[in-house]
Amino acid sequence: MRSATHIALCAAALLVMLLAGSQVTTAVTCTATELAPCASAIFSSSPPSQQCCSKIKEQRPCLCQYLKNPSLRGYVSSPNAKKVATTCGVPIPKC
Repeated sequence: MRSATHIALCAAALLVMLLAGSQVTTAVTCTATELAPCASAIFSSSPPSQQCCSKIKEQRPCLCQYLKNPSLRGYVSSPNAKKVATTCGVPIPKC
């Protein structure tokens, strides 16, 4: 009986650690420089790379923040930026 309790406590501790770890990995740091892999696609007509699409998907929660920033708005809302986001399957947010 004692070993069953020990196993249950270990399993509960492992579950707590896994859940805590998943919360840390879902946090996004909003840094516009993370979108650097998309620069060539945004400033030319080249298609976005897989890395670019990954970064846009990762930074999706930050797009409204970028759109509200006067220094970044022009880059994020440009026709090419919208085309890149659409190609990557990321909808342009309405902020």
